[in-house]
Amino acid sequence: MITARQSRAARALLGWNQETLADKAQVSLTALKRLESASGLEVYETTRDQVRRALEGNGILLLTTDQGEGVMVVRGKIDKR
Repeated sequence: MITARQSRAARALLGWNQETLADKAQVSLTALKRLESASGLEVYETTRDQVRRALEGNGILLLTTDQGEGVMVVRGKIDKR
């Protein structure tokens, strides 16, 4: 499951704004803003999945361990389009 912090961090690594990620994930901007909200708003799991797939498809690896969470860019996987 992608977290709000992972989504924001991944966007920063890719240099994307919320509009770009919403477009690439094919979710509404409102849904993405809810996902990235720090106040823990309810978000459909399908929205989380679409955002995760859009980020992973552009070279982002989501990391989750018992010590925390993070994101990493996999070299050579960033979509230059």
